[in-house]
Amino acid sequence: MNYLDSEHPKVLVVDDHPSSRMTAVALLSVEGYDVIEADSGPSALEIVNSGNPDLILLDVMMPGMDGFEVCRRLKQDEHTRLTPIIFITALDDRRSRLRGIEAGGDDFLTKPFDQLELSARVKSLIRQKRLNEDLDHAEKVLFSIARTIESRDPNTGDHCERLVARGKEFGEFLGLARGEVRDLMWGGYLHDIGKVGIPDAVLLKPGKLTPDEWEIMQQHVSIGEQICQPLRTMRGVVPIIRYHHERWDGSGYPDGLAGEQIPLLAQIFQLIDIYDALTSERPYKRAFTHTEALNILDEETAKGWRNPELMSKFKAFILSTLQEDTIPASAMIQPASSAA
Repeated sequence: MNYLDSEHPKVLVVDDHPSSRMTAVALLSVEGYDVIEADSGPSALEIVNSGNPDLILLDVMMPGMDGFEVCRRLKQDEHTRLTPIIFITALDDRRSRLRGIEAGGDDFLTKPFDQLELSARVKSLIRQKRLNEDLDHAEKVLFSIARTIESRDPNTGDHCERLVARGKEFGEFLGLARGEVRDLMWGGYLHDIGKVGIPDAVLLKPGKLTPDEWEIMQQHVSIGEQICQPLRTMRGVVPIIRYHHERWDGSGYPDGLAGEQIPLLAQIFQLIDIYDALTSERPYKRAFTHTEALNILDEETAKGWRNPELMSKFKAFILSTLQEDTIPASAMIQPASSAA
């Protein structure tokens, strides 16, 4: 066989019948795979956690824990979710295949299986697993960079974590699709990843930026776009990164987009981002209360900076999920508008 790399792929064969395991082991060994065996569901889970196979051939009908349950547990585990699973079964009915798909199975083979078919499907899924792992690794590198950037500024605290949590909540409140909610959450980590290219003298400057410094700071959105754009899985996050500083009236940056020209997820994320900044303490400001923060966003909406309809929904979301602070009228101040 043509190996995907110098390491022989490892295949786990799970079947409670020794004769069935022997057949699969013999066919795969001839193909050059390293084959390990398990005779039950619990044994398979233990081996997977310690042995990290590249693929699993999994029998459906096993006593105690059947193959569907084994698959379900592996696909729900962050460490094993990318491991492809081929169900090996004597059952060829539609119901069993549907159950296998619901459990997260990647393919099916019916006993007795053909050697060429087994070889082709195993090879294809192992190749796909390694491509997915490369992609997963690239995503994790980006998130690691984003966390490093956040740690450069000790004043932001857990800003990104809060954005991720509130992005999920507000996205679900709006009834967004699952992928859109995920993009909002990822945007919480990655929206400022382009600041990796901004000098500390500008990024961490305690005072007001000069016009030249502000121009440099604004470049972080295009830098972030360039970093994330090559990854297909970041397709929905890139507009958040580039456009979360645009304004409804066209006075934002980097492209001066106005109204519905601004991608919806960027508009949604912008409100979440500004609200978190307002309600968080910084060296140059106190943490505003929820009421004060919403008042500021209302003022900015009246100026034309925010989408009025979306702002109304965001306000309803905040009031429905957070307990309002009780502020005496005499204590209320007129805070300055937020920087965005």
